[in-house]
Amino acid sequence: MTLEEIHGQENTMDTADRVQSAGAALEELLIAAKKQDYLTVGVYESAKVMNVDPDSVAFCVLATDEEYECDIALQIHFTLIQAFCFDNDINVVRVNDIDRLADLVGADDSGEPKDAHCILVTSPSANPWKDPALDKLSLFCEESRSAYDWVPTITLPER
Repeated sequence: MTLEEIHGQENTMDTADRVQSAGAALEELLIAAKKQDYLTVGVYESAKVMNVDPDSVAFCVLATDEEYECDIALQIHFTLIQAFCFDNDINVVRVNDIDRLADLVGADDSGEPKDAHCILVTSPSANPWKDPALDKLSLFCEESRSAYDWVPTITLPER
Protein backbone atom coordinates (compact mmCIF):
# COMPACT_ATOMS: atom_id res chain seq x y z
CA MET A 1 0.00 0.00 0.00
CA THR A 2 1.39 3.41 -0.94
CA LEU A 3 1.45 6.49 1.25
CA GLU A 4 -1.17 8.13 -0.98
CA GLU A 5 -3.54 5.18 -0.55
CA ILE A 6 -3.16 5.26 3.23
CA HIS A 7 -3.66 9.02 3.31
CA GLY A 8 -6.74 8.68 1.06
CA GLN A 9 -8.29 6.11 3.42
CA GLU A 10 -7.68 8.36 6.43
CA ASN A 11 -9.33 11.29 4.64
CA THR A 12 -12.33 9.13 3.74
CA MET A 13 -12.77 8.06 7.35
CA ASP A 14 -12.33 11.64 8.58
CA THR A 15 -14.93 12.85 6.09
CA ALA A 16 -17.42 10.16 7.11
CA ASP A 17 -16.94 11.06 10.79
CA ARG A 18 -17.35 14.77 10.01
CA VAL A 19 -20.57 14.18 8.07
CA GLN A 20 -21.97 11.92 10.80
CA SER A 21 -21.07 14.48 13.48
CA ALA A 22 -22.64 17.25 11.39
CA GLY A 23 -25.82 15.18 11.04
CA ALA A 24 -26.11 14.84 14.81
CA ALA A 25 -25.43 18.57 15.23
CA LEU A 26 -28.11 19.42 12.65
CA GLU A 27 -30.64 17.26 14.47
CA GLU A 28 -29.77 18.97 17.78
CA LEU A 29 -30.02 22.40 16.17
CA LEU A 30 -33.43 21.75 14.61
CA ILE A 31 -34.86 20.39 17.85
CA ALA A 32 -33.51 23.33 19.88
CA ALA A 33 -34.66 25.90 17.30
CA LYS A 34 -38.13 24.34 17.18
CA LYS A 35 -38.42 24.64 20.98
CA GLN A 36 -37.42 28.33 20.74
CA ASP A 37 -39.77 28.90 17.78
CA TYR A 38 -36.79 29.87 15.61
CA LEU A 39 -37.68 27.69 12.59
CA THR A 40 -39.18 28.76 9.30
CA VAL A 41 -40.34 25.76 7.30
CA GLY A 42 -41.23 25.77 3.60
CA VAL A 43 -39.79 27.23 0.42
CA TYR A 44 -42.22 30.15 0.13
CA GLU A 45 -42.24 30.91 3.87
CA SER A 46 -38.42 30.95 3.85
CA ALA A 47 -38.34 33.26 0.82
CA LYS A 48 -40.64 35.69 2.66
CA VAL A 49 -38.36 35.73 5.74
CA MET A 50 -35.27 36.22 3.57
CA ASN A 51 -36.93 39.12 1.81
CA VAL A 52 -38.24 40.87 4.93
CA ASP A 53 -35.45 40.23 7.45
CA PRO A 54 -32.36 38.55 5.95
CA ASP A 55 -30.25 39.44 9.00
CA SER A 56 -32.37 37.14 11.16
CA VAL A 57 -31.39 34.02 9.18
CA ALA A 58 -28.67 32.02 10.94
CA PHE A 59 -28.68 28.76 8.94
CA CYS A 60 -30.39 27.21 5.90
CA VAL A 61 -31.24 23.57 5.19
CA LEU A 62 -32.33 22.44 1.72
CA ALA A 63 -33.85 18.99 1.46
CA THR A 64 -34.74 16.75 -1.40
CA ASP A 65 -34.90 13.09 -2.28
CA GLU A 66 -35.12 11.02 -5.43
CA GLU A 67 -38.80 11.83 -5.87
CA TYR A 68 -38.11 15.57 -6.20
CA GLU A 69 -34.75 15.56 -8.02
CA CYS A 70 -36.47 16.16 -11.37
CA ASP A 71 -38.71 18.95 -10.08
CA ILE A 72 -37.31 21.85 -12.11
CA ALA A 73 -39.26 24.53 -10.21
CA LEU A 74 -37.90 23.27 -6.88
CA GLN A 75 -34.34 23.17 -8.27
CA ILE A 76 -34.70 26.78 -9.47
CA HIS A 77 -35.91 27.80 -6.00
CA PHE A 78 -32.92 25.99 -4.47
CA THR A 79 -30.52 27.80 -6.79
CA LEU A 80 -32.01 31.19 -5.88
CA ILE A 81 -32.01 30.40 -2.15
CA GLN A 82 -28.39 29.22 -2.31
CA ALA A 83 -27.35 32.39 -4.14
CA PHE A 84 -29.13 34.51 -1.56
CA CYS A 85 -27.43 32.60 1.26
CA PHE A 86 -24.00 32.99 -0.33
CA ASP A 87 -24.55 36.73 -0.85
CA ASN A 88 -25.61 37.17 2.79
CA ASP A 89 -23.00 34.88 4.41
CA ILE A 90 -25.60 32.33 5.53
CA ASN A 91 -24.39 28.74 5.83
CA VAL A 92 -26.42 26.31 3.77
CA VAL A 93 -26.46 22.49 3.68
CA ARG A 94 -28.38 19.80 1.84
CA VAL A 95 -30.11 16.81 3.38
CA ASN A 96 -31.22 13.85 1.27
CA ASP A 97 -33.81 12.46 3.69
CA ILE A 98 -36.80 14.78 3.47
CA ASP A 99 -39.07 12.39 5.39
CA ARG A 100 -36.73 12.29 8.38
CA LEU A 101 -36.39 16.07 8.24
CA ALA A 102 -40.17 16.49 8.11
CA ASP A 103 -40.44 14.27 11.19
CA LEU A 104 -38.01 16.55 13.04
CA VAL A 105 -39.85 19.79 12.24
CA GLY A 106 -43.30 18.33 12.85
CA ALA A 107 -46.68 18.85 11.24
CA ASP A 108 -48.71 21.98 10.59
CA ASP A 109 -51.96 22.87 12.38
CA SER A 110 -54.01 20.53 10.19
CA GLY A 111 -51.76 17.57 11.01
CA GLU A 112 -50.26 17.45 7.52
CA PRO A 113 -46.46 17.18 7.30
CA LYS A 114 -44.83 20.54 6.61
CA ASP A 115 -43.06 21.33 3.36
CA ALA A 116 -39.54 20.58 4.60
CA HIS A 117 -37.75 21.38 1.33
CA CYS A 118 -36.32 24.53 2.87
CA ILE A 119 -35.83 25.17 6.57
CA LEU A 120 -34.37 28.33 8.03
CA VAL A 121 -33.03 28.65 11.53
CA THR A 122 -33.65 32.24 12.50
CA SER A 123 -32.37 34.33 15.35
CA PRO A 124 -33.62 37.73 16.46
CA SER A 125 -31.20 40.45 15.37
CA ALA A 126 -31.52 42.33 18.66
CA ASN A 127 -30.63 39.31 20.82
CA PRO A 128 -28.78 36.71 18.70
CA TRP A 129 -29.36 33.10 19.68
CA LYS A 130 -26.23 31.06 20.35
CA ASP A 131 -26.23 27.28 20.17
CA PRO A 132 -23.24 24.88 20.25
CA ALA A 133 -24.77 22.80 17.44
CA LEU A 134 -24.98 25.93 15.26
CA ASP A 135 -21.30 26.60 15.95
CA LYS A 136 -20.40 23.00 14.98
CA LEU A 137 -22.37 23.28 11.74
CA SER A 138 -20.81 26.64 10.91
CA LEU A 139 -17.35 25.10 11.32
CA PHE A 140 -18.42 22.10 9.20
CA CYS A 141 -19.60 24.44 6.42
CA GLU A 142 -16.41 26.49 6.60
CA GLU A 143 -14.26 23.35 6.34
CA SER A 144 -16.38 22.08 3.44
CA ARG A 145 -16.01 25.37 1.56
CA SER A 146 -12.23 25.21 2.02
CA ALA A 147 -12.41 21.85 0.18
CA TYR A 148 -14.56 23.45 -2.57
CA ASP A 149 -17.77 21.76 -1.39
CA TRP A 150 -19.99 24.85 -1.43
CA VAL A 151 -23.22 23.16 -0.33
CA PRO A 152 -22.26 20.09 1.69
CA THR A 153 -24.67 17.20 2.04
CA ILE A 154 -25.43 16.02 5.55
CA THR A 155 -26.85 12.65 6.54
CA LEU A 156 -29.15 12.71 9.55
CA PRO A 157 -28.65 10.00 12.19
CA GLU A 158 -30.91 6.95 11.93
CA ARG A 159 -33.84 6.56 14.32
